[in-house]
Amino acid sequence: YPSEFLMQKITEDNQIPVHLHVSASLQYVAGLKGNALVEFFHANIAEVENEELRHLMWSSVLFYKTPNVEVMACVLLSTKAIYFLLDDSFIHADEHQSDFWNKEYSDCENSSFHLSCCFVLKLNDLQSVNVGLFDQYFRITGHSADHIITCLTRDSYNTHTFIQQLMAVLSLLARTPSPEPVDKDFYSEFGSKNTGKMENYELIHSSRVKFIYPNEEEIGDLAFLVAEKMDGLTNLPSLDILLYVLAFQVNRVQVSAQNTSLLQPKTLILTSSDLFLFDEDYISYPLPEFAKEPPKRDKYQLADGRRIRDLDRVLMGYQTYPQALTFVFDDVQNQDLMQNLTLDHFGE
Repeated sequence: YPSEFLMQKITEDNQIPVHLHVSASLQYVAGLKGNALVEFFHANIAEVENEELRHLMWSSVLFYKTPNVEVMACVLLSTKAIYFLLDDSFIHADEHQSDFWNKEYSDCENSSFHLSCCFVLKLNDLQSVNVGLFDQYFRITGHSADHIITCLTRDSYNTHTFIQQLMAVLSLLARTPSPEPVDKDFYSEFGSKNTGKMENYELIHSSRVKFIYPNEEEIGDLAFLVAEKMDGLTNLPSLDILLYVLAFQVNRVQVSAQNTSLLQPKTLILTSSDLFLFDEDYISYPLPEFAKEPPKRDKYQLADGRRIRDLDRVLMGYQTYPQALTFVFDDVQNQDLMQNLTLDHFGE
C-alpha cells in the first residue's frame, strides 16, 4: 500500500470542478499529487495509524442540520471512515451553527495559516445510503441528525464509483451478525394492514448497511407533481419525464450580498411539452427514523416553468464540461393564444 494504480487514480480524481470556487486551504489540497497526497492524509486527517486511503472525490455537500447551505468538500474514503474536508467559508455561512461547529480556532483567521474543518463519519456508525434519482446525488445516514450528509455529485459516474468503493471497504469490516428474526404469531402476521405502497428497492450489504435505491413509483410521483404544475394540460394521457438533472441556474445580476452565489442549485426537469426548474430538498427525504415531524418545506418547489413551444433558441457555450446553456423564450403575454385559435377555427 498504496499501489501505483491507486496513486494514479487518486491523483486524477483530485481536481476541483472548474465552476466552483474554494478557499485557499482546499486549493492547497487540490494541488497535492501522488505520494504527497497520501502522506498529507496520514499526517493531517487519518485517525488510526493503519488505515488506508481508498478513494477521493470532490463534491458539494449538504448537512441535515443546515439544509440550505451547500458547501464544497473533498471527500476521502478510507478503510475506517469517510472524511469530509470542508471549505472554511461554511463556518461563517450560518450564525445558527455555533452548536454544530466548534469555533475555538477563530484566532487563526487573520494569519497566513489555513485551517479546514474535517467532519468524520466512522464506517461503524454508518446505517444506510440513499441513492437519488438517476444517481445525481446520494445521502449517507448515521445514528443521529448530526450524521446525515448528502453528496451532490451531479454526476452518475462519480456516484456509482463512490458507492462501489464504499461497498468494497464495508466488506472489510467485521461486524457482529444480526440477531435471528423472532417468529411472528398469527395476529402480527395477518393483522398488519398493507398500505399498498411499494417500498424503495433495498440492498442490505453484508456489513448490515442498507443501500436504498429509488423505485419506479418515485418517477411516477414526480410526473404527477409536474403535471399539476402544467396549468390546464393535466388531461394529457401520459406525461413522460425525459430528463432529470441537477444543475445550476446562473444569476445574470450578481446580488451585492456576500452569501448569495452567482450559481443557484436547481433541479431541471424536461418533459415532452415543458421545461421546469425546481428547488429540491435533497437531504430531508426520505424521513430519517428519528425525525419527529415532517420537514418544513416540500421536496419539490417550482421555481420556473416554460413551454417548449415558446422556446425561441438555445445558445451553447464552446467550453468543455460543465456546459453552459441559455434558453431564450418568446414573451407572449397570452400564452394560450395559439391553442384557442386552433379550437375556434377547427372546432372540437
